[in-house]
Parts: sequence; structure tokens; C-alpha cells
Amino acid sequence: QVQLVETGGGLVQAGDSLRLSCAASGRTGSVYRMAWFRQAPGKEREFLTTVTWIGGITDYADSVKGRFTISRDSAKNMVYLQMNSLKVEDTAVYYCAATLSRTLFTSARTWNYWGLGTQVTVSS
Repeated sequence: QVQLVETGGGLVQAGDSLRLSCAASGRTGSVYRMAWFRQAPGKEREFLTTVTWIGGITDYADSVKGRFTISRDSAKNMVYLQMNSLKVEDTAVYYCAATLSRTLFTSARTWNYWGLGTQVTVSS
């Protein structure tokens, strides 16, 4: 099992920046990649970005490319999401996820482990 805990959410204004953290514990040696998703009220969980645990290879959804940056610290079992130029439409619960799969699937259903999420609210 892998446990994930997200921190760093909060209330910010449009244009602000925010950094989310995800602490991983348990059998992290089995994890191939980590990711961030988000879910706004009434919407499906949306893939944002992913990073491989070894090698740090990243990929981004078009909706956040250029504004959000994922990074990881393998020694500390931490993953981060730096969010810049936040918009009101970025308001959502943000989730950290982990998968054992080497293939990148952006569907939330295919990811093995999830945190409980952290709320990000962007006001105008």
C-alpha cells in the first residue's frame, strides 16, 4: 500500500501563485509515476500533470501547460505542484495520485492510490 497526503491548499486571488505538496509513504518503491488531478464541483476528476518517480520525466495537460509545474524529491518521497497565474476556473479539490503502471493513462480510474485532496479556491 501507498499512502498520500496533500497539503498547501487555500484561498488565493486570481493571478497569485500557490505550491501544493504531496507526501508519499508506504511501499513507494513500487510506484512508477505520480500525478496531480483536480475535481471541481459537478465535474469529473481531471488529469493535470505527471512525473516519473525515477528520471523525473514530466507531462502536462494542455489546460495547465506553462502555468503549472510538477516536481519530485525522491529522497524525501515528496511531489510538488507549483501553480502560477491562478485563475478562478482553477478552483477545485486537488488530488495527488500514484500508479504502478509505466504507461501514462490520464483517466482517474486507472490510478492505484489517492490522497484525500486539498481545496484550492481562487477568487476574482
